[in-house]
Amino acid sequence: MPITAETAQDRAWHAATVARVLRGDVAAYAELVARHRDRLLRYAMRMLCDADEADDVTQETFVRAYRSLATCDDPARFGGWIFSILANRCRTAGARRARREAVFVSTGTDVNDWPDYSESDSVDTTTPSFERVEQALMGLNAAHREAFLLKYVEDLSYDEIAVLTGAGVSALKMRVSRAREFLRAALQEVTDG
Repeated sequence: MPITAETAQDRAWHAATVARVLRGDVAAYAELVARHRDRLLRYAMRMLCDADEADDVTQETFVRAYRSLATCDDPARFGGWIFSILANRCRTAGARRARREAVFVSTGTDVNDWPDYSESDSVDTTTPSFERVEQALMGLNAAHREAFLLKYVEDLSYDEIAVLTGAGVSALKMRVSRAREFLRAALQEVTDG
């Protein structure tokens, strides 16, 4: 089952390019990177909400993919394969960050001393701006954010998301529904408030 919507021409290009890489053509891998980098980086940024961390995870994804390219079962579907590597790296990075933050909070730092980014003077509060939407996305837990982004930003079907995440379709539908409800409420507060 495909993870990304690809045409037959896309699949043929991917298969041929991966074959060139496996024969030692490093420039061919640069072509794969150029083709997929922006999409992967965009997803990582939205999942991790940190540009540096997203860039690191994206680069790590390309390194891992290069090292294990010979294990790619269907080179014609390279886009979906590398996207699944990225999704796993984002989950790992998010879990690692959660552990760090838990240690940070448990050391006695008062969470009330943290800056409140919800009332920024530079953001137009009459319409849900990009920054407000990004901020609302950050308020979702990782599983809900992942399901929402895969469904509505990456435009994957629930079956494709299930393959990518390992979660059941009904669980994914619930996650997306809860994410929509949370975002609707969060953005409603912005436009009402």
